[in-house]
Amino acid sequence: MMAAPLLTTSTPLILMPDPDLSNEQLARYSRHILLPEIDIEGQQRISQSRIAIIGAGGLGSPAALYLAASGVGQLSIIDHDEVDLGNLQRQIAYTTNNLGEKKSITLAKTLHQLNPDISLRASDSYATQTTISSLAKEHDLIIDASDNFETRFAINEACQHNQTPLISGAAIRFEGQVCVFDPSTPESACYHCIYNKESEEPQESCSDRGVFSPLTGIIGSIQAAEALKLITGAGTTLINKLLSVDALTMRFRLTKVAKDPKCPICSGR
Repeated sequence: MMAAPLLTTSTPLILMPDPDLSNEQLARYSRHILLPEIDIEGQQRISQSRIAIIGAGGLGSPAALYLAASGVGQLSIIDHDEVDLGNLQRQIAYTTNNLGEKKSITLAKTLHQLNPDISLRASDSYATQTTISSLAKEHDLIIDASDNFETRFAINEACQHNQTPLISGAAIRFEGQVCVFDPSTPESACYHCIYNKESEEPQESCSDRGVFSPLTGIIGSIQAAEALKLITGAGTTLINKLLSVDALTMRFRLTKVAKDPKCPICSGR
């Protein structure tokens, strides 16, 4: 398993050198193994996969919890922020006792308690372009759980450059979105195809517009589901589809998206 020197963790590093599942792991993941779309082969793929989650907040928390519980071989978490009281309304990986702690380190500790079989790496640094590029190069896919357009565009560019699948999610007020971008698929759009980097529209944030707490759990869980489907090959993913969720009416809308032939990021791929 490739080391990631730019990431540090205060939790033990647990590696799984044996690709075969132990009896204990067979029991732990039995409900996945019972699914013919996953089976033992799919669970082995999950246990050998490497996923990076950028952002350990409202979306990153549920995504990380489900991926760790599912036995993803290596999870890397990056987030520079600390837990504050306003986070606890929706960021379910943290408790009142964690106030003031670094989110990434605290989340890694929680995930280790949930599943000590997996390898965990956590970084409490800013997600710079260099860091994001390294993550995209060293992992099988990236989950974008960040909260600003600058980071999202940087993640998209790094994933396109390294041919790394990207699962993007967002949630604000009562509205959420999820989309999957796979650079290995020639017809796949990228994040820039949908959201123009040069747009002058003001950026909205949860801190000034609010967010419905269960919505972040819905979106983060969908991101985890799409990641597991990509790894195992089960079902149909959200490539070239934008899933929009309106939590007020509980309506889900699926919109087809197309690759922009003039996109400066992916059009020459």
